[in-house]
Amino acid sequence: MLVGSLKTEYAVRPLGTDADRPRFSWVATAPGYGARQTAYQVQLTSGDTEVWDSGKVPSAQSFGIEYDGPPLTPRTRYHWTVRLWDADDRETPTASDWFETALRNEGFANAQWIGGTTDTAPLLRRAFTVDGDIQRARLYASGLGYADLRLNGQPVTDAVLDPGFTDYGRTVLYVTHDVTDLLQPGDNAVGAELGRGFFAMNTPNVWRWHQAPWTSEPRLLARLVIEYADGRVTEVGTDDQWRVIGGPTVSDSLYTGETYDARRALPGWDTAAFDDSAWSSATLVDAPAGRLRAQEHEPIRVVETVPPVAVDEVRPGVWIADFGRTTAGWARLRVTAGAGTTITLTYGETVANGNVIAVNGHVDGDRIQRDEYIAAGSGVEEWEPRFSYKGFRYVQIEGARPDVELRVVNSDVASVTAFTSSEPAYEQFEQAMRRTVLSNLHGIPTDTPFYEKNGWTGDAQVGAPTMLATLDLARLFGKWLGDIRDSQADSGQLPVIVPTSGWGFEELSPATEWPTVYPILLHELHRAYGDERLVREHWDSLTRYLNWELDRVEDGLSISVLGDWLPPGYSDGPAPEDRRLTATAYLCRALLAAAELGDLIGRPHDYRKAAAELADGINRAFLDRETGIYRSADDPDYRQTSNVVPLAFGIVPEELAERVAANLATDVEQRGFHLNTGCLGVGLLLPVLTAYGYGEAATKVALQRSYPSWGYWFEQGADTMWEMWEADSRSRNHYFQGTVVQWILENVAGLRNLGAGWERIVVRPDARGATTSASVRTTTIRGRVTLSWRQVSRVFALEVHVPVGMTAEVHVPSDSPTDVAAVPQSLAGEATYADGYTSYTVGAGIWNFTSRTA
Repeated sequence: MLVGSLKTEYAVRPLGTDADRPRFSWVATAPGYGARQTAYQVQLTSGDTEVWDSGKVPSAQSFGIEYDGPPLTPRTRYHWTVRLWDADDRETPTASDWFETALRNEGFANAQWIGGTTDTAPLLRRAFTVDGDIQRARLYASGLGYADLRLNGQPVTDAVLDPGFTDYGRTVLYVTHDVTDLLQPGDNAVGAELGRGFFAMNTPNVWRWHQAPWTSEPRLLARLVIEYADGRVTEVGTDDQWRVIGGPTVSDSLYTGETYDARRALPGWDTAAFDDSAWSSATLVDAPAGRLRAQEHEPIRVVETVPPVAVDEVRPGVWIADFGRTTAGWARLRVTAGAGTTITLTYGETVANGNVIAVNGHVDGDRIQRDEYIAAGSGVEEWEPRFSYKGFRYVQIEGARPDVELRVVNSDVASVTAFTSSEPAYEQFEQAMRRTVLSNLHGIPTDTPFYEKNGWTGDAQVGAPTMLATLDLARLFGKWLGDIRDSQADSGQLPVIVPTSGWGFEELSPATEWPTVYPILLHELHRAYGDERLVREHWDSLTRYLNWELDRVEDGLSISVLGDWLPPGYSDGPAPEDRRLTATAYLCRALLAAAELGDLIGRPHDYRKAAAELADGINRAFLDRETGIYRSADDPDYRQTSNVVPLAFGIVPEELAERVAANLATDVEQRGFHLNTGCLGVGLLLPVLTAYGYGEAATKVALQRSYPSWGYWFEQGADTMWEMWEADSRSRNHYFQGTVVQWILENVAGLRNLGAGWERIVVRPDARGATTSASVRTTTIRGRVTLSWRQVSRVFALEVHVPVGMTAEVHVPSDSPTDVAAVPQSLAGEATYADGYTSYTVGAGIWNFTSRTA
């Protein structure tokens, strides 16, 4: 057995953590079958000094191992080593890695927040001297809303739109940068250009970001610490000795875009040789109210650069560049033009009548997603925006014809899953959903990169299982849970968008199905990563929220103004059914999730009792026991979501479940195998149909090509998931209707995580209709799981790779257990024939099964 994939706080070699007790994780690998970790030892050193030794700990745990030594020192690199023991008490070779602490309780020392009164985005700089051999240098900085940091004419980082967006009244993030190689002997200069972001938003909008409690002008806090080889330490902190001037970025807004006047550019402003005597002294400004914390989630980066697939001149002097994909980011231009020439770039997801459509009724003014570059006339000029991102496929170019290329921009989270199938539509859906989710990850999970850029809680609620199945979101979702806690009102209420300016407590609220993301996402993160610390950290806030929800229950039901948002035919808002049904069902589900979490950390609660009472309330109010249908007086017809949600959440009385499911399948068939769900029901419909034996109907819905369906979108030219089922969908990059991918991974490929950090999985490809093969490869916190199956005539072949520390329950399609051949040959079916499957329970190893009569 070997040990590898070492991480600290879910990250490989984090450069700056403020965690008091960092957690370690690793992955054990071994050939053959049945390998087990039985013990581990973790040792921590700083330089030549041993700081902590866990000793040999009898345990199979390979993640969430907390440091348990003396307090860690700020700004210090620590090395840690792990060794394991297997089932035969054989010791593995050691593996080592490192992490660095950030400022911790030391803070920013004498550095102060600075700014300056400028009419454009401020440039701030400070010259200083280096007088020796540098051993190490770190720049700790928070620029609000965003900071483009420079040192000696070079960018400090490849991160963009940094630091991450938070409720600045509660939390302000700072970032640690290794700048050792950017310093030089003698004269040096450090600088920053500041963008507005959400901190200094000045574009009026319906969500009132321009009136948030923290709203102020851009500002900077920075501390540069230089350690010399001879032991000396010098520092450069932000203070009134810094210099400031208005720079060439004339305006910037996340909604309207940027204007950059290259004639105002100051070449070399970020170098030591630049003369800043004409600049003003920086002004000391008030610190934001939020507590400073090290940023530990993945930064936003330019992750890909793509040329256009076409650039057409639609009329004289107007070109439209088509990048062939719907995404989030911006365009980079390269142009030669006369001084003062203004080149405009208007971004949009659609084109109509020879114009890119860039309209947003939620934001004041007629300028939406538009960048302007005013040329200096200095030859070949290159530029790209730095303080706003856009959602788009097309860019309309006016003023001059530059070369343009797409810069794809999102939080740089790792992909953990690869999927293939003989059915092209399934691969198409999975890839489109992945692109859609990534387009909506910019420090928080958003709804749309074009219109809102808001962290709608309901979107993340329904999308989280699919998102976690495809991407590593331990750090980003962990950060966003902190944003949820920060947004909580004294009453315990949560808003429908997080972070919030204060909007969403009354507007489109209460809407139980949205903020119940809090307990449900905590539960999903425990399933994916086994994270108990998050549960403990959020428990008190979570219970305050659930108490607020329970206190407003009326006649056994919860009230919601949103419900099953945007079903077919209702593109203006919620579905027509009584929204108390879904509201109460989601509260019931949230309470059961909280009950499991409370049991996990040993906190007393009565959530199961409250959930049972709510389930009774739903059944009394909406269940017609004679027909086996959930309905309300508001329903214009049979509503799939009203019936699939109670089935999915275990609310239907056991004796009626089969009948309710049969009615659901009948409705699907009567609609020509079409769905009739909005964002709440869409991700539940196919799994529920499959679970109750209607996998063929689920497959027909999934592969439908006419309205309403996913296939219909792609018939209309979609390459991402849309907000609405209609062909004129407002947003073309919206993941909450794309959760069919969860069913594809769990039922078509057949891989399901049963929780506690992938401790147990079920392999059961029970939606194989219209498909002859599928495979899924997933990197979990315990290691890589690989599943592939192929059907050739009446022979079904299945291979499952199970990592150390995981147990798999494998269901092989067969007419009887004797029709299955397994490798190793001694493996016997551990369950009797039922539902056309033979069941096996296996541990670590690569397992092959062949069924001759599937």
